[in-house]
Formats: sequence, C-alpha cells, structure tokens
Amino acid sequence: MNKREEEKLKKQQERLEKEIARTKAMSTFEEEYKDYPYICGIDEVGRGPLAGPVVAGAVILPKDDMILYLNDSKKLSEKKREMLYDEIMNRAVATGIGMASPARIDEINILQATYEAMRMAIDNLKVRPDILLNDAVTIPQVDILQVPIIKGDAKSISIAAASIIAKVTRDRLMVEYDKVLPGYDFASNKGYGTKAHIAGLKELGPTPIHRRSLYIIMYKKNNRRTGTGYERKAGAYLESLGYKIVTYNYRCRLGEIDLIARDGEYLVFVEVKYRTTGVSGYPAEAVDARKQQTIAKCAMHFLMKQGNDDVPCRFDVVAIAGAEGQEEITLYKDAFTLM
Repeated sequence: MNKREEEKLKKQQERLEKEIARTKAMSTFEEEYKDYPYICGIDEVGRGPLAGPVVAGAVILPKDDMILYLNDSKKLSEKKREMLYDEIMNRAVATGIGMASPARIDEINILQATYEAMRMAIDNLKVRPDILLNDAVTIPQVDILQVPIIKGDAKSISIAAASIIAKVTRDRLMVEYDKVLPGYDFASNKGYGTKAHIAGLKELGPTPIHRRSLYIIMYKKNNRRTGTGYERKAGAYLESLGYKIVTYNYRCRLGEIDLIARDGEYLVFVEVKYRTTGVSGYPAEAVDARKQQTIAKCAMHFLMKQGNDDVPCRFDVVAIAGAEGQEEITLYKDAFTLM
C-alpha cells in the first residue's frame, strides 16, 4: 500500500469514527429508555402540501445493530434517504406506515388527520411497542407511554428512522401520482405549493388528491394576492426555523387565524402582515386591539374544539415586506399579549 492509499484509508476511518460518534450522540434517548424492550420512533411528513396524504412512520430499531447516517429526513439527499429506507426496512425489528387521505384531512383537519395517521402507523407494527418517542407531539387515544421530543428527528435515531420511511413512502407515492395526474409537477414538488404546481392548478383546476379546503381558500376566495400565498411563504419560513405547521387559515364563526404552528411546547397562533414596499411596522401597531381580540377568540375556539385548552400558547406575527420574489421576512415572537 502506497502513501496515498494509506492517507485515503486513514481519512475513511476518521469519517467512520466521526459518524459512529454522531450516531451514538443521537441515541441518547434510546439509551435512557433502554430498559424498555421495544422502543418505537414516530414521525410524520406532509402537513404543509396542497395535495397528497399526510404520512406517518413508526420504527422499532434493533438494539444490537447500529444503522449509521440516520438523521432528520429533510437534511438528507434523496439518494441517501432511499439507501437508508432499504436499510431500515431490512434491519428494523418492525416498521409501520399510516396515511390520511386529502379527503380525510378536509373532513377532520390536518392536526387530527396527522394523529390518525400516527395511530395507524403504530397499529401496523408487527410487535407492540413498550414506549413511543415522538417528534414533539403527544398522540391522543394511545395507551402506550409517550415521550414527546422537540425536534426529535434530529435528536433520536428512532424518530429519524421514522421520518425517513415516512418521507420516502410519501415521495414515491407523489411520483406515481404525477404519472396519472400530469400538469402539476408532483414528481418534483411532492404536492407543495411551488410556482409550477400553482400554475397547474390555475390552468387545470384541482385533482382528486388536492386538499379541497386549501384550494377553496386559495383560488375561490377572490384569489387575493396578499392572502394565502404569503401565508404559505410565512409557513415555509417558520418551518425553516423548526416550527411544525398545524394548519393554515383556521376559520370559525368568530373570525380567522392565518396559520397555527407548534414551536417546542408552544402552540403558536400566527398573523401574517404584508406590505409591497417598506417595512411592515411593529406588529403591536400592525395588529390593532380589535384584531388581537378576534385572533384570541379564534384561538380559544380552536383549543376547545381540540379539547386541549391547557397547552401553553403564544401569538406571533410574521411581517413580509417588498416586491414579489424579493420579500424580506421578519418573525416577531410573542408580538402581543392579551390581558
């Protein structure tokens, strides 16, 4: 072996050791709960798209067989996800997938549909878990011990594995939909509201896999330029900061909330403000007292409907300023407090 080959081998070994150390660091929760025979990770994908199902994954990893390179599926390339999907499916003790269709999402709302998909994923495991490690949420109507972990798909190998199989499953499904429903670029956008997807909607209208509630809001309600399109830009921005979108444009007889999201332990009610030029102004001024009261009443309606009125809440404002395609987005956390 010459010197160059020795150096190459040394670097490969160093990279391997570094990855083993990273994977062990992501196994902290698995180590903490090691006395439980079957530890199951739970995660979901597909809350934010305009089309396609929400998909949940459940994975019980083997305790004596380390799978390297597991991570939050959003941080992995498509090629890496596909490779890891095969490894997980071949080496896991058990895996389960659950889905909620667009029609079901419209019927019971995206949050409840997500919970339903998660319960289905658990039921589809071939063995019953002793403990669930969940990405941020506590799943209702599940009689198994649950540990919600904020940003769990980046902190737990079990949750990361669940996020990977859920994402690959959903992405493959959207690619198949693209073959039978051309014109929306589903193979590339996977149902998210890209320019090509929205152009297809405007030209062809919605398909059976579109979430009708979102379509009605976006394209049948005067097609306002400052409406849902900017709310979804705000949602994408919040997701990049680690928020989990619960729903867009929550409406009740008391009014409307632009979007609802989770940020750690908080359920966040978000108002989106847009100006074509200049800055949007401080949110306490942009959202007047009357609007604040309306948002608060809608928030209480949402909490009571979900049967979860003791969750810590916060009111944020996302300010979007500038010409289309050149917007500057600013987040104001805790923008106003209701007395």
